[in-house]
Amino acid sequence: MLEGIKTIEENSCISDIVTNDYRTARVFNSYNINYCSGAKVALKEICTAKDLPLHQILRELEDITYTAHPQALHDYQIWNPDFLADYIIHVHHRYLEKAIPDSMDYLNLVTEKYSEQYEYLPELRNLFGTFSAVIIPRQQQEEDIIFPYIRQIARAYLNKESYAALMVRTLRKPVEQVMLQEQKAITKLVREMRELTHNYLPPENACVRHVVALRKLRELDNDLVHHIHLENDVLFPRVLQMENELMNQKDEA
Repeated sequence: MLEGIKTIEENSCISDIVTNDYRTARVFNSYNINYCSGAKVALKEICTAKDLPLHQILRELEDITYTAHPQALHDYQIWNPDFLADYIIHVHHRYLEKAIPDSMDYLNLVTEKYSEQYEYLPELRNLFGTFSAVIIPRQQQEEDIIFPYIRQIARAYLNKESYAALMVRTLRKPVEQVMLQEQKAITKLVREMRELTHNYLPPENACVRHVVALRKLRELDNDLVHHIHLENDVLFPRVLQMENELMNQKDEA
């Protein structure tokens, strides 16, 4: 068991399990186990009452709470741009495709039930809705236009293809005029969500689903920070450098 992760046992309280690690809510949802509304009941007790497979659920909870941090071991600076583009798609884009609707479901639940008690919830839901409306098309544009071009340039450059200089259409224009403008909007929305929630801090006496909703947003925020770093500080600068070198070769030819 990794440091900082509390052991889940058959006598652990369900609501405490979710409070300690919001990701476990996914397992309980799949078995229709109520972990909110003061569900101070042991896992073993609820499994017995509902005739559920206790040991299988324990394994699923252990799997979902196992957390490694491979990002710290990666040296992204030495990765080829085409490989890094694929990494961003398969790790960060695919994550957001799942995390955004999941987070919105939780926001809808807590907003509909607690908006009068916590007045910030409707505004938070609107901000997140706007955020998702901006970032999903942005990701699609990357996958359809920007990243295929990056792969072409990177492979031609690294393989020293004779036609490489002829392929340069300048990445700088779509990156600066489209991607970076959209990123400013995304960054502004994320900053407003952080301020509104005091960095996703649950209110005192918030129900477990409310806590889960905010922790999901915090996880999404953390992933987005790394996602944007890989694009703006690693991927795009490297491809722009390749473009410049190829343009210089073209001028010299």
